[in-house]
Amino acid sequence: MSATTDPHFYQREGAGPAIAEAEVWQRAVARLVDHVGVAVVLMVVLLPLGLGAAVLGGAAGFLAGVVSAVVSAGVTLGYFAVLESRDGQTLGKRLLGLRVVDEVGGTPSLSATLRRNCWTALGVLAVVPVVGGLVGSVAMLVAVVTILLGITQDSVTRRGWHDTLAGTRVVRAR
Repeated sequence: MSATTDPHFYQREGAGPAIAEAEVWQRAVARLVDHVGVAVVLMVVLLPLGLGAAVLGGAAGFLAGVVSAVVSAGVTLGYFAVLESRDGQTLGKRLLGLRVVDEVGGTPSLSATLRRNCWTALGVLAVVPVVGGLVGSVAMLVAVVTILLGITQDSVTRRGWHDTLAGTRVVRAR
């Protein structure tokens, strides 16, 4: 199937050659690989903090939870934003042959990738006592579901709200 007849190819008027948009499953697997990698790093980094909080308890335990939530949100957002603004690829996207591009097919700016991935920092809501963890988890679930719905409903560019907000899209790199 040629680029002009395949609905998964997208070409802006006056732009260069058509670019193949990434499939939903490819994007989901790449994101899963990335989140597993980030989770492993966070477990190693935050394990001493958690052990200290368990020993100390009370206010120290609460403070450790706040620090953990902030560090987790910062590391997660930073991972996606920095790598996608550097060369358009995280480890997961590289493994799946995907790349994040801006409106003209170039590497997106750091500010664009921060907007694109802002939802990954919703875990910081865990700092709110008692209900924060639940609220943050539900907010992230809603973000993921609405992103998936947006991608599946946009049959031409396959952009979720996060891509529209950032002026980006995910394409096949190979």
